[in-house]
Amino acid sequence: MELQSIESNNILDRLPKHLKQFIKPQNYDDYTPINQAVWRYVMRKNVDYLSKVAHKSYVDGLKQTGISIDDIPNMYGMNRILKEIGWAAVAVDGFIPPNAFMEFQAYNVLVIASDIRQLEHIEYTPAPDIIHEGAGHAPIIANPEYAEYLRRFGEIGCKAISSAKDYELYEAVRYLSILKEAPGSKEEDIQKAEADVEYLQENMGKPSEMALIRNLHWWTVEYGLIGTLDNPKIYGAGLLSSIGESTWCMTDQVKKLPYSIKAADQSFDITKPQPQLFVTPNFAHLSLVLEEFANTMALRTGGLSGVNKLIESEALGSIELSTGLQISGVFSNVISHKDKPIYIQTTGKTALSYREKQLVGHGTNHHNGGFGSPIGKLKGINISIEDMSPRDLTAYNIFEGERVTLEFEGGVKVTGNIITGKRNLQGKIILISFENCTVSYKEEILFQPEWGIYDMAVGKKVVSAFSGPADFNSFDLLTHKSSTETIKIKKTPKEKELEVLYQQVRDYREGNTQTISRHKVLEQLIENHPEDWLLPIELYELAFQSSKQELCEAILKHLEGIKSNRPQVGHLIDDGLDIIEKSGVLN
Repeated sequence: MELQSIESNNILDRLPKHLKQFIKPQNYDDYTPINQAVWRYVMRKNVDYLSKVAHKSYVDGLKQTGISIDDIPNMYGMNRILKEIGWAAVAVDGFIPPNAFMEFQAYNVLVIASDIRQLEHIEYTPAPDIIHEGAGHAPIIANPEYAEYLRRFGEIGCKAISSAKDYELYEAVRYLSILKEAPGSKEEDIQKAEADVEYLQENMGKPSEMALIRNLHWWTVEYGLIGTLDNPKIYGAGLLSSIGESTWCMTDQVKKLPYSIKAADQSFDITKPQPQLFVTPNFAHLSLVLEEFANTMALRTGGLSGVNKLIESEALGSIELSTGLQISGVFSNVISHKDKPIYIQTTGKTALSYREKQLVGHGTNHHNGGFGSPIGKLKGINISIEDMSPRDLTAYNIFEGERVTLEFEGGVKVTGNIITGKRNLQGKIILISFENCTVSYKEEILFQPEWGIYDMAVGKKVVSAFSGPADFNSFDLLTHKSSTETIKIKKTPKEKELEVLYQQVRDYREGNTQTISRHKVLEQLIENHPEDWLLPIELYELAFQSSKQELCEAILKHLEGIKSNRPQVGHLIDDGLDIIEKSGVLN
């Protein structure tokens, strides 16, 4: 994709191509005057309320990250300020795959869904939006300890192995959030999408690593509280950006639990307020729990279970052997003996790497039909191939030009003529190539001479298994095309007329014009847009600040009528008026 319209910096320049494919221009001019008013209302209410209940880093971070209360942030303007704390921001289209989202964090890049919630969903939206990302995530990363937690989380999280069902659920949740946020969505479509998500959530089977680490992400980065159980403060972006939940979460109706690794087992419903939240005593504790969880991941444990997780994922993944050799592909089979993998098999394009760098001559062009190799020690020999000295290798006929039969513990046999071998930096053999080679397990032939050169990986055990390729340059990963795209609004003439009124009030407040009649705007609102509650509040602010008693009374009367007809927005109106009146001016 072209990135010419995106202002880059040295942090964004480090991003690999497979992440850049998710970035889109922010298109700042697409924000309407109503969008700007929604941002301003939420931010004014948040700063007023959150200054009392949010972690102290929040308000400080707003200033540090250059986020304005009055205007939706221009992300590529934000970048100039964010880079001072070692971070950057990019715009994306709604939800992106969890691994990609976390990998952006590993590069110190904040992913921001550039759309903004509709006025009807001003308190909460299940869809990612710029209020959630820009006003929620960005301020807190100004805290160095929390920023490092976020980066480290991304680094570990992007290696978590997903299940095939995780991908299904991701697409279903994305589609539901799009429908819920889009004006004009049919109720039956929303209900069907909700039912699909609910069905998938109830039939996920054993949770994958990605499902578990996403739970940790949710209960910390998105919905975390910090401090004591009796007096917690907010730091999670989902709470910081939801004027409804940030208030509700502080009540006794929401259960407060001490944060621990047990939070990984607590699932969540993205479309509903959360019934319980977890409280961490400090940001350092978050990192301790993250490392505790990472110790349970195949990334660190490897073994048979790690290989099986990759097979179940049906997606591109990698294993690393004890020699440091890395095998990347879609794993399709494993033969085990005494709970250890003794032969692994991939299907389709496969690449071999060492220390995240593809081995010369061992990319997907060479291994385009899959790759199989025994793993483990030779039968009856105490020393493994990788630990053999040149003298040992000679003693067992493992050197160039010899025809040899290698029988591994568990029963895999490799018989062929050794052509050559590759060694790692420490001098250990990591790969042996054979010609005229047969590989068998019991009565099953795993490789036969007619198939060409046989490359055998060397390693006594699988020390790591993780999502994605070892070397991202080995595979074509520029394939992102979500099955659903965010729905753009088609405006009616009446909606366009309302936008004009919002713009007039905005221009007046910002001093761009003093010619509009605020009385006339109110008349048009009462006559043509009697249900709109936010613009009357903005009008009231102007009248209140300039001590226009008569106009204030007329607006308040109109707002009382809206409250009678739309009781569900009554508290939003009251809160908006309260913020204006607390600022003081009208005598």
